[in-house]
Amino acid sequence: MSIRLGDIAPDFSAQTTMGEINFHEWLGNSWGLFFSHPADFTPVCTTELGRTAQLKAEFDKRGVKAIAISVDPLDSHLAWLDDINQTQNTSMNFPIIADPDKTVAVMYDMIHPNSSEKSTVRSVFVIGPDKKVKLTLTYPPSTGRNFAEILRVIDSLQLTAEKQLATPADWEAGKDVIISPSVSQEEAERRFPNHTVVRPYLRTVKYDEV
Repeated sequence: MSIRLGDIAPDFSAQTTMGEINFHEWLGNSWGLFFSHPADFTPVCTTELGRTAQLKAEFDKRGVKAIAISVDPLDSHLAWLDDINQTQNTSMNFPIIADPDKTVAVMYDMIHPNSSEKSTVRSVFVIGPDKKVKLTLTYPPSTGRNFAEILRVIDSLQLTAEKQLATPADWEAGKDVIISPSVSQEEAERRFPNHTVVRPYLRTVKYDEV
């Protein structure tokens, strides 16, 4: 099964380090960051889980719930938490799904059939409150995820969802944004009276005016 942008994120029930969940119920009206790991007690993933825990306040500010998954069993996850907390100077504050039979990993197309059963389980999904997939990323096992970029993309996605705005190349929060083509010029003038028309198809507005 291939997950594409705009698809409804498949629902499932699973055991996690914080108890059993139903995914859609657990998400509720929040945004979701759902990301996977090849195995427990792996070095890159240990740093990523620790960093996610450290950034909880940033995710909370954006209404985002984080959840991870590995195809190792629950008892292995629980043992791993101590290492994550100790080596990353944090306290794990979000769940890790146990998926030993690979049901969820296969459902989300996380395992590459031409590689080993675990080595490419390195996917990221950002899911909106409407349960639709807004972003997918896949990393190699050796490269840690850039969480500043993940937060940046979430900021951009939320601007689009809430205000029909887009973001230019290398955009960062606070910089000028783009009025989406779906917004008519008449509506743009009403909603963003001080916007700049660079071209009829390229209209910008200052971030603090949105």
